[in-house]
Amino acid sequence: MRLAMAALIAAAIIAQLSKSVGTAIELERDVATTVANFFSFFTILSNAAAAVVLIWAAVWFFARGRHAAVEPPALALALASVTSYMIVTGIVYNALLRNIELPQGSAPIPWSNEVLHLIGPLFLLADLFVGPQRRALRWRAVWAIIAFPLAWTAYTLLRGPMITNPVSGDPFWYPYPFLNPNGAGGWAAVGFWVVVIAAVFLGVAALVVWWGRRIGQERELDHETGDHLEDEWREAREAQLD
Repeated sequence: MRLAMAALIAAAIIAQLSKSVGTAIELERDVATTVANFFSFFTILSNAAAAVVLIWAAVWFFARGRHAAVEPPALALALASVTSYMIVTGIVYNALLRNIELPQGSAPIPWSNEVLHLIGPLFLLADLFVGPQRRALRWRAVWAIIAFPLAWTAYTLLRGPMITNPVSGDPFWYPYPFLNPNGAGGWAAVGFWVVVIAAVFLGVAALVVWWGRRIGQERELDHETGDHLEDEWREAREAQLD
């Protein structure tokens, strides 16, 4: 299922990118800027990262994971990160942006839009609860998880005034209206939404780590108990043979 979801996400990204580039070529817009803007959407970055991590998790499971008690630390952190990003993507889009046209260069492809903003996030949410070999991460993993969204926000706010919008010709480009200081409310509104969404990221990341700790600790305890019982059985068997 992880491999299938990764393939579906990749197909959705490629389909929308192809349409955006095709529209840019047709209307003689700057293609390089169109592509750079496309990959400046948090939705695209979170979905691309999710596809890569899901493939990694599936390959590890088939190669070694079936005989392991828990997933390796790096994979556990990567899964927790993309799960947090995808859940927030789903929350923010469906709560704030579903009926707003975003500056992606072309009209969204309906099926691709649903995969990237609804189906993908729901799959990662389900994977959080039923995914195999979940490892318990330390609480400090929360800060590692939210480091990327904070870096992306800084990148977006710094890049925005340097880019000419290839669609409207405005001397700025921001992927989401709540990050555009040229809109209603100016920088005060941007600051408000940055704080709100940062709080959402922090809450979701904490939830993901908490659940992973709950399930992971139970699995690690069960594994240790199983090893202990196996050792006791082996010792008893050796005593009988003696």
